[in-house]
Amino acid sequence: MITDKEYEGIPKHHKALQDEKLVIGASSLGTVFEWYDFYLYGLLASQISKHFFSNVDETTGFIFALAAFAAGFAVRPFGAIVFGRIGDLVGRKNTFLVTMGLMGLSTFGVGVLPGFDVLNIGAPILLLVMRLIQGLALGGEYGGAATYVAEHAPNDKRGLYTSWIQTTATFGLFAALLVVMACKVGMPKETFENWGWRVPFLVSIFLLAVSMIIRMKLSESPVYQKMKDEGTRSKAPLTEAFGKWGNLKYVLICLFGAVAGQAVVWYSGQFYALFFLEKTLKIDSLEANILIAVALALGTPFFVIFGWLSDKIGRKPIIMVGLLLATVTYFPVFKALTAAGNPAYAKAVSSAPVTVVVNKADCSIQFDPVGKQKFDSKSCDVAKNFLAKQAVSYHQQEAAPGTTAVVKIGDKTFEAPKVETLTGDAKKDAIKKFQDAVKADLKTAGYPEKADPKTMNKPMVVAILFYLVLLVTMVYGPIAAMLVELFPTNIRYTSMSLPYHIGNGWFGGFLPTISFAMVAAKGDIYHGLWYPVIIAAATFVIGMLFLPETYKRNID
Repeated sequence: MITDKEYEGIPKHHKALQDEKLVIGASSLGTVFEWYDFYLYGLLASQISKHFFSNVDETTGFIFALAAFAAGFAVRPFGAIVFGRIGDLVGRKNTFLVTMGLMGLSTFGVGVLPGFDVLNIGAPILLLVMRLIQGLALGGEYGGAATYVAEHAPNDKRGLYTSWIQTTATFGLFAALLVVMACKVGMPKETFENWGWRVPFLVSIFLLAVSMIIRMKLSESPVYQKMKDEGTRSKAPLTEAFGKWGNLKYVLICLFGAVAGQAVVWYSGQFYALFFLEKTLKIDSLEANILIAVALALGTPFFVIFGWLSDKIGRKPIIMVGLLLATVTYFPVFKALTAAGNPAYAKAVSSAPVTVVVNKADCSIQFDPVGKQKFDSKSCDVAKNFLAKQAVSYHQQEAAPGTTAVVKIGDKTFEAPKVETLTGDAKKDAIKKFQDAVKADLKTAGYPEKADPKTMNKPMVVAILFYLVLLVTMVYGPIAAMLVELFPTNIRYTSMSLPYHIGNGWFGGFLPTISFAMVAAKGDIYHGLWYPVIIAAATFVIGMLFLPETYKRNID
């Protein structure tokens, strides 16, 4: 798989290179397992919010669960620093064996962790600890696997070989979807909501054992082994990677000119799309999982296709085109998704739009992480909080200070109760009367409580989701090869891991939380899309100006 010419100078006993299928297969399988573990939390965010954040209201609980989900992403750069340094000092193989063990044990820990009803505040704290361990482990895993495969690949097939590592995130998500769906189908809904959601976490212990056995059969990367034998390893990889401008500038270009945009496109196309189907369009959770799974199955081969194509025409053009398409199409695509996924909702929004007439200064932000705010002390909060719980998209119209909030549904008007002047039962009755009246008129105007699977245009939904996944494959398929090619061997693990995990851990990992918080604050269900659109657009501009093409580089 690698010619003697390419590896001239490697000691003879290292030229007995490993079978390429074993290298790619073992590296990819282990990484699939880690992504499976990591993504289970996102897929089961609704159940986790009920069990671990039951002390807050439903909307806040879900956002808070997403925040804990994002916490795992927040620490990924720190994992990249710790394990990247170890990987450059002691080797690729042993490092990602450690990260895999940490990931598997922490995932199993989530499966056995008691909920808020048993441990009180201790439950979300321990859950957060598990997520942080997962994030640290994943921060060290990806760079090791990508570097390991790339250092085994011929120069003209590096995009193709590393693209298999790029499929692992989607395969991990796909595997997690299948296991979650199997549990939902195989047990009563009450059972699944009560304790069945833990099963996907528990089975990870068996996946850990299989993956560890397979990866133990691998030997060290020949490029790294040669460097080790010759005594040319870096003694201070962190200093060389980030303390010298010659390398640091490429770390920054890599982050802001490629990875940040890739990350928001990835998480928009897979996670935000899933949450949008479930929480906004009110499509049944199992149905939404199936639709996403079908789109992933159709789209996943394109990771390899675009990886292969990047060996022919370059990494940069493919990534930049993906970013540009995301920038200009996200808003119309998600509106089309609404029309196909919940036609009744789309029709109601068009024929009877909802407007909240308020003074913005009189309103609170519709997010309460500590569970102390009841959103019932101001008429504005009463109106907006109720619409948020109903997942109704609305526009805000500015009113004079002190004006009592008014909800308009089409040509009908409902004044929110002046709760500032009410207390006790009178206040509760006034709020209930207002909510009942608004809910009844929403129903009359055609706003459905749930999406009707009979009216859903499922082929169109799958086609739209496939398009979103296709954009993911364009920006993600070639990027591992590009990251490897940007940095020298002795500090490669450290250098590539940090920008990758800052981009995917922070810019991408926080996307669901930020976007849904933006929607809750604004009321417009599409307002959260501004976050990925702006990041993708900025990355496109920076990448076009500063990102070098790397596909013809010899990394040996």
